[in-house]
Amino acid sequence: MSALLAVLESVREFGRAVAGPLGAPSGTIMTFIEVSFDMAGRRVRPDGLIQVKRAGNTWTALVEVKTGRNELEAKQIEDYLDVAREKSFDAVLTISNQLATIPGEHPTSVDKKKLKRVSLHHLSWSQIHTEAVIERVNRSVADPDQAWILAELIRYLEHPQSGAVDFDDMGPSWVGVRNAVTQRSLRATEETAADVVARYAQLTAFSGMRLSRKLGVSVQPVMSRAEARDAALYVQNGVSRLVETGILRGALRVPNAVAPIEMSADVRSGLVTCSVTVSAPAEGRSKTRINWLARQLVNAPDKVAIQAWPMWARIPGPSHSLAEVREQPECLIEDPQKELKSFTIRLSVVAGTKRGQGRGSFVGSVLTLVEDFYETVVQNIKPWTPPAPSVKPKPGADSGTGDDGISGELPLKSAQHAAPSASQKSPAENRPEETIELTYTTESVPDQAPDEDAPND
Repeated sequence: MSALLAVLESVREFGRAVAGPLGAPSGTIMTFIEVSFDMAGRRVRPDGLIQVKRAGNTWTALVEVKTGRNELEAKQIEDYLDVAREKSFDAVLTISNQLATIPGEHPTSVDKKKLKRVSLHHLSWSQIHTEAVIERVNRSVADPDQAWILAELIRYLEHPQSGAVDFDDMGPSWVGVRNAVTQRSLRATEETAADVVARYAQLTAFSGMRLSRKLGVSVQPVMSRAEARDAALYVQNGVSRLVETGILRGALRVPNAVAPIEMSADVRSGLVTCSVTVSAPAEGRSKTRINWLARQLVNAPDKVAIQAWPMWARIPGPSHSLAEVREQPECLIEDPQKELKSFTIRLSVVAGTKRGQGRGSFVGSVLTLVEDFYETVVQNIKPWTPPAPSVKPKPGADSGTGDDGISGELPLKSAQHAAPSASQKSPAENRPEETIELTYTTESVPDQAPDEDAPND
């Protein structure tokens, strides 16, 4: 804990990246450890305190930290909320290895009445680790000494004895729920089903953190607005889907990627799948649109499946492997009369059965698939953009090319022969209200000068 607070104070960019989303202003950060408070005749001692000062105002947050498998306690958090309200502090921050089901949701339920004047935030050690890596990858820390301090924090968090643990377990309910789904005996009212859905949401978020560390950008889970506001609704919808179809579902959005990555785990078939849906070019024949996609998948494995969606169709067209599409693009065209609207690209692998992380585990198979799919497929696809508009010819202008393919514009020398200068014209021809029409032909023009003895009119 003391190491983290020291780095928050010492490394300005990292401190702002962590404290800013909590509501802290952009100012000088000061940190303290084990600050003691009196509350109703007893001592309350949170693990730390963060203060940010700017323009005479001070933002203050109490900090409670858990490491390893230790989980946060609601009573302890509520005590800190009471202290913060009494002292007019702004927030309480908890840090543990617990992951929230949806972004912004706290993993521990507390009395909502205590949140009227004090905000409650939670960060997992995985999130802190990810933010530190993003700052390092992007070289955001300008001061070399501060950059070295941040690198030491990363090295500390990655050590097995640090107490910072990444997501590595689908929980004690996983095996029972998996068997019940396979036998089609799972009921929506069972609490174990809700636990597995919540765990898969945490796995989705953690897979985004792992991808963030590789890319140096923030990869976030994707969900509907209603589900993002209500974790209970998200879990309820996930349980209904699991009971009816046997599928767990999530999605990730990578900044500037062509589309979100859909992550689905079919518990009944034992397959995990990553997919992305890409809009087809709005111009060209269907085969041209297919070739446009295939050319961008040169690094994708042959077993990647591609499915084409025709315009206005309610169901997709046939699905074929990338190897088949490369050999015969027409295999994706079911009806030549219908234009193709989009393509769905999928990559599936057999899911591990173990509940933990590592070889042969469900968690490991999902994490590996997400990273492989992004590297071999998603990052290589660029969305189609229409060509720049061409300059329209002026009204009445020649098309620019004669019947024999020769440009209608005459060379400068030939133009001089075709149009005598003003000094060679008669007074009548020099009158401004009259115009001279020139007729351009493709016949060769002699290079010799005009006959000086020829009359001018």
